[in-house]
Amino acid sequence: MKPISKKTSGSNQGPDLVRLGQLIKAYAPHDGKFELKVPGVHVVRRSRTNAQKAHNVAQAAVCVVAQGAKSLMLGREVFEYDSSKMIVFSVDVPITSQVTRASFAEPFLSLVVDLNPQKITDLVLKVYPHGIPPIRDPRAVYVGPSDDKIQNAAIRLIELMAQPGDAEFLGPLIVDEILIRLLRGPMGAKVAQIGLADSGVQGVAKAINWLRDHFAQPVKVEALAKLANMSATTFHMHFKAVTSMSPLQYQKVLRLQEARRLMLSGMMDAGISSQQVGYVSASQFSREYGRFFGAAPTQDIAKLREQMVGVGEV
Repeated sequence: MKPISKKTSGSNQGPDLVRLGQLIKAYAPHDGKFELKVPGVHVVRRSRTNAQKAHNVAQAAVCVVAQGAKSLMLGREVFEYDSSKMIVFSVDVPITSQVTRASFAEPFLSLVVDLNPQKITDLVLKVYPHGIPPIRDPRAVYVGPSDDKIQNAAIRLIELMAQPGDAEFLGPLIVDEILIRLLRGPMGAKVAQIGLADSGVQGVAKAINWLRDHFAQPVKVEALAKLANMSATTFHMHFKAVTSMSPLQYQKVLRLQEARRLMLSGMMDAGISSQQVGYVSASQFSREYGRFFGAAPTQDIAKLREQMVGVGEV
């Protein structure tokens, strides 16, 4: 993994990034993800790097970083981003992530704007009235250069939070501005695929929505392909191109992540949680869990709880 340049950190940031960071801190008073008054807009704060990689499902969104750096892995691909880069998720996808630059003095700070397919569709018709340029890279994750105008719009969006009435009426307009600038930028044609009903990305997104709602149930690729309006062969090809994994691998990751969450919350032990997420064989669950998280269920959960107690996150 290549080290991220330090030129965008601390005092070397431009005034817009400094201001954006100040605003995010105001609405993210401690570590976590906080929803703002405009639907689908969040701010994130992390005050330390994490040696233990986090496993979660990233939702379709664009992330604008004001400070710090982060890396994530999708399949075997590694994506790194900081305040010089934006990251876009085109579909909901299981990822492994790690904050690589953060401290209590200079925490990782970011603004996250959800990407709604219907909203993207409406804006695509305006931005690309003569059709979208073809793309050959329908992946779930894109990283591109950060945009000064998007940073400025992000500042104005968060500043609106101090006036709830203005936030309600003007906030969605600034969100539209951010999305339009994203569509008109270097990643625009790729982002546009999110809103096209006949695109491979949209078809895969429909299948992903079903998998997320029914991950504990047995699944047939043919049924998912029908849902995506594709042949089984074409669907499998598109699904792997977008998510870097097969539909069955995707389902397995969802199951393992949910089982881990159930055990960590103290609700269930390994045996019950494995059944809850759809496993019939406890030994198979233990093997797959160990391969994915690097330790057997009981050892992994004990280590996680110990780490959480050490940083006061019980």
